[in-house]
Order: sequence, then C-alpha cells, then structure tokens
Amino acid sequence: MIIEESARIIDEVRNQRPLVHCITNYITTNDCANILLSFGASPAMCDAWDEAYDFARISASLYINFGTYIKEQEAAAVEAALGAKAAGRPVVVDPVGCAAIRRRIGILDHLHEAAGINLIKGNMGEIMALAGKDAEVKGVDSDGAIPGIEEAVQLLAAKYRCVVAATGRVDVVGDGKRLARISNGAEMLTRITGAGCMTGALCGAAAAVAGRDGGAMFAAACAAIAVMGIAGELAFEQARLPGSFRVALIDRVYGITGDTLRQRGNITC
Repeated sequence: MIIEESARIIDEVRNQRPLVHCITNYITTNDCANILLSFGASPAMCDAWDEAYDFARISASLYINFGTYIKEQEAAAVEAALGAKAAGRPVVVDPVGCAAIRRRIGILDHLHEAAGINLIKGNMGEIMALAGKDAEVKGVDSDGAIPGIEEAVQLLAAKYRCVVAATGRVDVVGDGKRLARISNGAEMLTRITGAGCMTGALCGAAAAVAGRDGGAMFAAACAAIAVMGIAGELAFEQARLPGSFRVALIDRVYGITGDTLRQRGNITC
C-alpha cells in the first residue's frame, strides 16, 4: 500500500511541476536546485527576509535547511513559514547540525510555534538529538544505524504533530501511528556533499503534492527518500567515483517514475 501511495506522489510531482521555495545553505544551493529540476519540480532559492513572506504564499511548498543558518536566513525562514501558513502550504524542515549545535533545536521549536511544521527530515543523529537522546555525530553527519531511532521518530512525530523522517543505512519514517523503513541507497551517497540536503529538497517537492494532509505527507516522505535511494543505486551502477557519481545521481533522478518505485522500492511498514 505505501509503495503504491508513494508511486502516485512521484508521478504527481512530474504532472504538477510544483514551485518549491527553498531556504537552504550556500554549500548545496545549486545541488538542491538541480535535483528538484530533475525530479520535475520548479525550484526557487529565495532567502531575502523582506521577500520571503510573499514568495512563500505563491509557492506550493517551503523547504528550510539549517546548514549555514546565518541571521538573514533565520529571519527569512520565519517570514516564509508565516507566509506558508497563511496560504496553507506545507513546510519541510531539515534541522542540519542540531545534534552538534543545540541552539538549532530552539530555532526549530520557534518555527513550529510560529507557523507549524509538516515534515521534519534529518539524519539519525539529528533526530535523536531532537528527541533528547544521545547519538554519535561527526559535525553535521551521523553514523548510520542508531539504536532507539524508531522510538525517537515516533516521539517527535507526536511532539510536533507532523511526519518525521530519519535517514541512515535504513531510513525510518513515522507519523506517530505508522512507521516505514526504506532500504534503498548506496554507500557512495555518503561520499558526496549535499546528499542529505538534496533529499530534503525532494521532500519539499513531494510535500507540495501532499499539501497539509498528514496521511499523504507520510507517503510523500517515503517517496522522496526512496527516490534518492533508488537514484543512488542506479548511479552507482555506472559511476564508481564521487565526481561522476554526483552527475549520474542527478541524471538518474530525472528518469525515476512511479513505476520505478514499484519495481525497485524497498519499503516496509
């Protein structure tokens, strides 16, 4: 059932070509824009605080990434989140670095209180930190599989009343009731900069199709994360070095449809 729901989300992204408003870090801005274009969405990298509110209102979804969260972006994120709330658009947050820089947990809470969050996507170390649990982290990266991650995902889903996705060797997605495990992916994804940020951007596109519906958002998160994992597998079949793998990854996302997920998706609930 979840594979079929997620497959429909993928096809709808390509049908609707949603405008995704991104406030992301300057290290991966270009990567996120290109992966969204390959997925069939239309990216807009708008982080000017005095434009963010109005731009979020005309976008189909908002994706906020904490990677290099300077004051300008912090102000823009709040304005954009308020604009998205006013227009009824979904908000996706990637709390990059919150396991290493605890101030960012407070920033996430502020966004949630101000406008609401529909999907939190982080690596396992970040999700454990948000849940108040210890985890092994290296800067903004985590060490893959972490005991207790499923409990942490569901705890956060209940706390923030949203869908929560934790990426790692086996990705975990929960909404407080349902839990999915996604086993697609390639080790080479950990050898390039921005794989997590690009996954978050894909979540933004899938969320645009789901809207603020919690059930659809669960499928949207599974769809976006599975797309990145499957694209990683396909890219690694043709490119075994990081530079060529990055190019192949974007190319492979371009060709993924709902049928690709039905054939290759490894999602269990």
